[in-house]
Amino acid sequence: MVSQSAALEPIEAWFRHKGWRPLPFQRQCWKAYLRGQNGLIQVPTGAGKTYAAVMGPIAAMLANPGAGLRLLYLTPLRALSRDLALAIREPIEAMGWPLTLGIRNGDTASGERSRQLRQPPQILITTPESLSVLLANRAALQLFAGLEAVVLDEWHELMGSKRGSQTELALSWLRGQRPGLRTWAISATIGNLEEAARAAVGVGAGEDPLLVCARIKRHTEIRSLLPESIDGFPWGGHLGLRMYEELVAALDPAISTLLFTNTRNQSERWHQCLRYACPEMEGALALHHGSIDRAEREAIEAGVKSGAVRWVVCTSSLDLGVDFQPVERVVQIGSAKNLARLLQRAGRSAHNPGGTSQVLFMPTNALELLEVSAMRRGLAEGLVETRRPPVAPLDVLLQHLTSLACGPGFEPERELERVRSSWSYRHLDGASWQWCLRFLEHGGDCLGAYPRYRKLEREEPPGAVPATGAPVLFRVKDPVIARLHRLGIGTITSSSSINVKVVRGATLGHVEEGFVSRLKPGDVFFFAGRQLEFVRLRDMTALVKASTRKSRTVPAWAGGQMALSDLLSVHLRREVHRCAGAIQATDPAATSGEGHRLDTAELRALEPLLRRQADLSRLPREDQFLVEVTRSREGSHLFAYPFEGRFVHEGLGFLWAGRLTRIQSATITVSVNDYGFELLAPRGYPFEALYEDWSDALLDQAGLEADLEASINLSELCRRRFRSIAQIAGLVVNGFPGQKKSGGQLQISAALLFDVFSRHEPGNLLLEQARREVMDEQLELGRLRQALERISSAQRLLVRTPRPGPFAFPLLVERLNNRMSSESVLERVQRLVAEASKAEDDG
Repeated sequence: MVSQSAALEPIEAWFRHKGWRPLPFQRQCWKAYLRGQNGLIQVPTGAGKTYAAVMGPIAAMLANPGAGLRLLYLTPLRALSRDLALAIREPIEAMGWPLTLGIRNGDTASGERSRQLRQPPQILITTPESLSVLLANRAALQLFAGLEAVVLDEWHELMGSKRGSQTELALSWLRGQRPGLRTWAISATIGNLEEAARAAVGVGAGEDPLLVCARIKRHTEIRSLLPESIDGFPWGGHLGLRMYEELVAALDPAISTLLFTNTRNQSERWHQCLRYACPEMEGALALHHGSIDRAEREAIEAGVKSGAVRWVVCTSSLDLGVDFQPVERVVQIGSAKNLARLLQRAGRSAHNPGGTSQVLFMPTNALELLEVSAMRRGLAEGLVETRRPPVAPLDVLLQHLTSLACGPGFEPERELERVRSSWSYRHLDGASWQWCLRFLEHGGDCLGAYPRYRKLEREEPPGAVPATGAPVLFRVKDPVIARLHRLGIGTITSSSSINVKVVRGATLGHVEEGFVSRLKPGDVFFFAGRQLEFVRLRDMTALVKASTRKSRTVPAWAGGQMALSDLLSVHLRREVHRCAGAIQATDPAATSGEGHRLDTAELRALEPLLRRQADLSRLPREDQFLVEVTRSREGSHLFAYPFEGRFVHEGLGFLWAGRLTRIQSATITVSVNDYGFELLAPRGYPFEALYEDWSDALLDQAGLEADLEASINLSELCRRRFRSIAQIAGLVVNGFPGQKKSGGQLQISAALLFDVFSRHEPGNLLLEQARREVMDEQLELGRLRQALERISSAQRLLVRTPRPGPFAFPLLVERLNNRMSSESVLERVQRLVAEASKAEDDG
């Protein structure tokens, strides 16, 4: 038996060769691994966490040489694989260690994939999807027979999604084959590290996983670009368009900078703006988001590392792991809506231990200055959001079981035990398990007449003695079903994509099918940083050519909107409370200001707006809930400000609209943003009297789900959600390469199944899953309940205002954005601002 110190000597030797000294947390991880422990590593970006995770397994491999796959490194992004491979290969090649390393993902050539099955590398870097494809291979048992360790990179990113559930299920099978398998997760800062560690190592893993949190201070400095003046009528996007000159003045061509936006559409617009404003940056300015072709993204990443590309406008496509040491500054355009996301993005700069991350914040509307002030205070308190794993998603389980049946097969009793050893499925009940087996074997109650839904077939395990009660092995024997399943493995679903390709030229990326369907030949649009003219659509490819004609049309992608996190909502309400105290303290008639001051640059810049809000209405304190009512030529308005985020406000707005119309019938329109919601009813609708008499009923949690269901088109929301569930569960498939279905065909297939199940199998568990996901994720039912409880115990302020105030104005514009009119949104907003200013002057 080799001692720990002897096993680690090659690792220490390489560090000496580099002129480095291992950090204490790195040595702690290596020794814990060699003792047989599982763990989770949470240290700042750039502190050396990759070497902390892999050098323990490498030391064990060097001490006990052997062929075959021994270390599996899972990463959520294919783009990270290259950097990880370079980092791990460096010591292997420098020290001549007898180890082989491979990469396997969707970009790996088929010849290389076949070689990996015949002669597996000792270290394999892959993704959750590619791991599941390997489990669906008949050679899976042999491939993983010698596996010793799994490293989960960016676990915080995986854990909160179905990709995390997919990973947990794959690991539960691997642990069943290799009971001594050790798991080490790498995570950014999240609020529930212990739960994250438990989810990574599974249930029944023996002693608690080791939490390794290095004491490396990483300071984050946030500076906001402040407008010269802030009017009292803020609206979404108005500052961003107006302040590009200030942003350009703050940027330095000599400083490598990442400019983060929250959506791909926004990144396209800002890249276009900077390109026209700074022609001298041609070649040094780039655009990076997930819909741009992979080869171009890789070229941009290489350009950032070499220093040739100085500014990159990007989205969350660059949030994770890629090591950009040259990057010195991060710009956040618009609020990040989440403390952990801002911290992650800030870590892209000063990508080394002990560095200071510099973030320049560019607000897209004035009220976002409140958010960034709240964020700075939240980060100073060291608090970040939690990430909760999904609870036993059955669509992922159905896919996993089909994968195993395509590969080595599975015995139901043994596999149930393994599935329950994964954190997300630890409470899976026997009835749900039996339903899944019957659904896959017989097609459930409705689909048994169709062979493609009867996927599983029974056979006796090898070596079993034929007898009553002998174990059963489930397999997929139909090669067409198996091939279609392997092509559809994964949990990432989105609208069908259309490739964008230059006529007789390169592929630029992909846009959603719905956007292309609205284009006519000759239409010009902006994509991938280029002005393009649409030529024609052929075989799911949009053929384009370069154009000099100007256009403001930019593709829109679904799912782009972000909402305030629960933690940031708390800090935002505290910030408004602080502003209320500070404004009151400067009022000569005030009796108490509670000692609050406008103590950040953002709050001081907002002072005119805050005073206008206080003069026209109220600034609510933390223990108060503000509702405003007013009238305009559009009708009667009610504005409410829970400061809970747009998803919660969407549920609250429809809930109130439904309950109010039951009391007094009317057509009510709902508009929401992150700060509140608006209800618009016909003129004369008595919002004020109804709220005074019925506010308790509006906030009542009794019958909440039933009232929500009656107030919104829940069936339609569930139908849309069911499409992705049906894709993951394997009920609808894209078809073989070259024969893929369009998004419309997939939607029709899923909609037909939804209707069939609703009519003939209302107890179908996938229907129930769709409903639960809509309630929990789209409407955030848990947060909505908490909001109702908090508001119920708050002091309720009802203020009648002569016109919409600063808090209400963005809600008006939100509604205008979603309404058809011959007037542009900008023209309508300018008209509203002029009317409001005139009313103030007249007052």
